[in-house]
Amino acid sequence: MIKLSQPQIPEDAIERVGDILRSGQLVHGDECNAFESELAAYLGAKHALVVSNGTAALHLALLALDIGPGDAVIVPDFTFTATANIVEITGAKAVIVDVERSSYNLDPIKLIECIENWNGPEKLKALMPVLEFGNPSNLNTYRQIAEKYNLNMIEDAACALGASDEGTKVGTAGDFGCFSFHPRKTLTTGEGGALVTNNTELFQKAALLRSHGMERSSEGVVFKCVGLNYRLTNFQGAIGRAILPHLNNWIAQRQELAAQYKEELSTLIDSKLITIPDVFIGHSVQTFMVVLASQLKRSDIIFELKAEGVESNLGAQSMSALGLFLHQQNIKTSYPVGQELYQQGLALPLHEGMTKDDVSNVVAALSLVLNNVTR
Repeated sequence: MIKLSQPQIPEDAIERVGDILRSGQLVHGDECNAFESELAAYLGAKHALVVSNGTAALHLALLALDIGPGDAVIVPDFTFTATANIVEITGAKAVIVDVERSSYNLDPIKLIECIENWNGPEKLKALMPVLEFGNPSNLNTYRQIAEKYNLNMIEDAACALGASDEGTKVGTAGDFGCFSFHPRKTLTTGEGGALVTNNTELFQKAALLRSHGMERSSEGVVFKCVGLNYRLTNFQGAIGRAILPHLNNWIAQRQELAAQYKEELSTLIDSKLITIPDVFIGHSVQTFMVVLASQLKRSDIIFELKAEGVESNLGAQSMSALGLFLHQQNIKTSYPVGQELYQQGLALPLHEGMTKDDVSNVVAALSLVLNNVTR
């Protein structure tokens, strides 16, 4: 079976985890502190804060920006549900905007329309663009829009560590950038995540919120505010440190595999059985998702591909189609692109453990299945 995704854990990480387990220093410690410094340096950011998962990173960013009841945050229609869920958890309202067909990211034109036509009772306070599947497209444009309309910007860069837009590293364009280290991500610590910022005041606030509002001093522990427990473990920090030096090479491998997919899928594209995204310069290619033609039933394709030894799945969800965010603004707006991507998107295997032969085998299996079902 050619797997959809396969975490890569270097042997030195496994050995280091063993050392830490034997040491007894399991909670946030020196490895996490070092990982934060190395991650900030890699991104060219002033501060990085490692946390228990990517959703926790988003939550801390929202709380640090004082976003809550009476506020509204713009999110894309096509994303994992955590993006909109966490806005709602704060008491704010998730306002959905459709995405681009070419990039799967927030459509800048529709984003501006939403901002300029906003008349909800809530204060429109922030936008939360998702760099879907590692695609950096429009990152600098989102920043310009946020600045023009005086909005905070939180990058949901869960899939996009290592991606960049015209020299701007994903995660460093907004007030906060938030990453996930889930096993589907290029850098994984099992579960885990991080948020980065160039704003020292926001960093200090998020750091307090991450650990019970607690601050240690020579006089003992002081509780400065009401907080949460979103810390990463020390052995997870060690795994992240061991993987980070490999990240750029792994992304380069993913980009090569994506280019091969594009070339070998050309017949299916020309036959209008699938479309593929634009893989922009700077794309970290966490997932390679094609879009099936409307007459094809994705569940059937997934089943048939599995029989051919290829694992596949949907890409992400449409927030408007889930029936969870039924605010007036969302109900009266249409989301044709996001809903199509949700219904017809098919994620194909892509990870740095794959070979060129694996890609060819996936394409051969997909071609066989699609040709069979369209006869």
